[in-house]
Amino acid sequence: MTAATIAALTTFAAVFIALLAAHSVGDHLIQTHHQACTKGAPGLVGRLACLRHVVTLTATKVGALVALILVAGLRPPLLATAVALAVDAASHYWADRSAPHPDRTQAVTLERLAKALRKGGFYQLGDRMLAPTGTGAYALDQSWHIGWLFITALIIAGGAS
Repeated sequence: MTAATIAALTTFAAVFIALLAAHSVGDHLIQTHHQACTKGAPGLVGRLACLRHVVTLTATKVGALVALILVAGLRPPLLATAVALAVDAASHYWADRSAPHPDRTQAVTLERLAKALRKGGFYQLGDRMLAPTGTGAYALDQSWHIGWLFITALIIAGGAS
């Protein structure tokens, strides 16, 4: 194994762990109640609530990467990191526009994807308004986000080689 390969693998592992921790904090602790309840609303109100959530979530991820840089001395490439975080933010916004909202009358984004993948029944499990974190929709939402964190870490690590 070459030094470049080891460096890329180290970068990937460290970045993925930092992003995974930051995702959990940003998606659950930092997100406001208003954002969580409104980000799936139709129209400008929902789009802006979702955008505010994604901005604070991305800032949380940037904070985790800065901590990683300061503590571990890791130096991920700036351009690859910026591109990767933009890709992650876009994927998160896309999926979160499917958030439960009483005014939503049609399947949107992640729900449509779940149906296309024959996971529509799983997506519908549980009451999304009463217990959003104990539902099929929540499990698929988090799976989507974690998959994109993997891709984000790959983009950053790939830019380091």
